[in-house]
Amino acid sequence: MVSAETKPNSSSNFKLIDGRKLSYKERGVPKEKSNYRIIFVHGFDSSKERDFLAPQELMNTMGVYIVQFDRAGYGGSDPNLKRSLRSEASDIEELANHLELGSKFHIIGFSMGSYPTWSCIKHLSHRLAGVAFVAPIVNYQWPSLPESVLKGDERKKWYKRMTLVARYAPKLLHWWMIQKTSQSSSTDSSKPTYFTNKDLELLKNAPGFQFLTADKLKSRSVFNNLRSDFLVAFSKWDFDPLELSNPFPENDKRPVHIWHGCEDRFINLKLQRHVSERLPWIQYHEVHDGGHLLIYDTAVCEAILKSLLLGEDTPLYTPKFTS
Repeated sequence: MVSAETKPNSSSNFKLIDGRKLSYKERGVPKEKSNYRIIFVHGFDSSKERDFLAPQELMNTMGVYIVQFDRAGYGGSDPNLKRSLRSEASDIEELANHLELGSKFHIIGFSMGSYPTWSCIKHLSHRLAGVAFVAPIVNYQWPSLPESVLKGDERKKWYKRMTLVARYAPKLLHWWMIQKTSQSSSTDSSKPTYFTNKDLELLKNAPGFQFLTADKLKSRSVFNNLRSDFLVAFSKWDFDPLELSNPFPENDKRPVHIWHGCEDRFINLKLQRHVSERLPWIQYHEVHDGGHLLIYDTAVCEAILKSLLLGEDTPLYTPKFTS
């Protein structure tokens, strides 16, 4: 058993090669005493303060060290005016080098944090020991997504419309988002429609979580960063994840995982299942009653760590579908 001593939960900063500041915090056991080193990649309108809620006792016992960082433009990190899939992966590699995480480390990417994680699989597979995607986005512009899977999915039209407006009419989008969040904040019933009841229960114990507000959006820098993040995530990529080869061909334990909630209102379950079927080197897990916020469910987080690091799987999260 590793010492239960934990790292201070305070933020630290360092300068990236291009001069930008990147902010991070360390959790779990001290890095020097750890058996596993993980970089957690947060999602949209988030920060390093939104913890991956694995039980502390479990992290102590397994010897897990986690570093959470603010992606470009979020929290204490400087914005990147040239944000791209490649730059997001480069920031992660520089963070790993700065902290001296060793030749290989694990990544857990949540929601929008999945596109930097895909980029790491594409560009940094030689540095990865394993990857867990948690409620990852699916970009409707991936070339090999078949129309048969997209049929009837109204989200496709919404994302296409939002991408076009974000690119060509940012002032209009800024005004619309402020109006939308102002209306939501004035009525309790309209605010959380995209979260399930279980999501809302989990939020009661979620550190650092705040709904996107009109006051926050009035800051042009906040809006510009959210717009930049959205555009990189949902515009055309320079590679198609569904065409990637197994980054770990020598490992028969499938060290890449996808975790998805069957009740997720953000990401189409059908698309997530298609991704898992197209890429048999990914181990796919479903949380039957889970919504989008799986990282705040301690039982699910425990299962994610045990599966990713120890190869232990719980039948409870075995998908109930046939290909």
